[in-house]
Amino acid sequence: MRFIGLLIVILNVSCCAPKPPVYSFFVAGHTYGKAGVNNEGLHPPFKAEFPYLQSRPEVEFGVLTGDIVAPKPLLKDWIEVDADVQTLGIPVYFAVGNHDMENRPIYEERYGATYQQFIHHNDLFIILDPNMDHWNITGEQLAFLKKTVTENKDNIDNIYVFFHQLLWKKANSKYEKIRTNSSSGRAAKINFWTTIEPIFHGLPNQVFMFAGDLGAGSWADNLFYDQYDNITLVASGMGDGDGDNYIIVNVDENKLVTYDLICLNKEDQLCTKSLVDYQLMNE
Repeated sequence: MRFIGLLIVILNVSCCAPKPPVYSFFVAGHTYGKAGVNNEGLHPPFKAEFPYLQSRPEVEFGVLTGDIVAPKPLLKDWIEVDADVQTLGIPVYFAVGNHDMENRPIYEERYGATYQQFIHHNDLFIILDPNMDHWNITGEQLAFLKKTVTENKDNIDNIYVFFHQLLWKKANSKYEKIRTNSSSGRAAKINFWTTIEPIFHGLPNQVFMFAGDLGAGSWADNLFYDQYDNITLVASGMGDGDGDNYIIVNVDENKLVTYDLICLNKEDQLCTKSLVDYQLMNE
């Protein structure tokens, strides 16, 4: 088991300690669970967390960061996921993964576009689909992204961006040793650092990017955290059993962000620390 991150304290408002959240949301990756297993609906240990999430009224919605259903999904797989989401009783948004898009027509017929934006408590939320072009954001999706950021950056507070693949992984960088679930569909060169990250870097807004392609098995890391300038990168996932996790993001009245790192295995040592305690290992 490996956990990768960078030790840092996030302070959007330097004068203020965190206050009770105005709202929270959860982020969960690889929620179909163990690789090679097609559960009925979502990963059972994650579903067992629903009563806890329901006990926290400040958690107003959630985002599943891809591989929501097992490989080669059928319509029944999405029906089962929707039934689970309905039992949770709060809105849940999908940031699709490579397995989810192995049958794109079923998904699009049922849910519509795979990228979107919405504003919540004056924060901007953007969901992207890197599966459309081999981990690249291009064409109409790139135009949508640029337009969304340009039109909103001066009027909103924080920006949250969600996608499945860890687009920031790059050879010959401090991110090259991140062990992801899969590199399926990845082009030899992708445009995260040349095109996507520069759209956000240096904005007056704090920007938080979440990916979900970790935790499927023993070959993958379970958790990632890094922060620099106005950018925070976070990834999580589940399925291996050892280290399965999801994250609750808390946003206070000053738009200061804190995290609750939730382990699905309550005896796991992962959650004896905070998310921001996991430091990047330069091995």
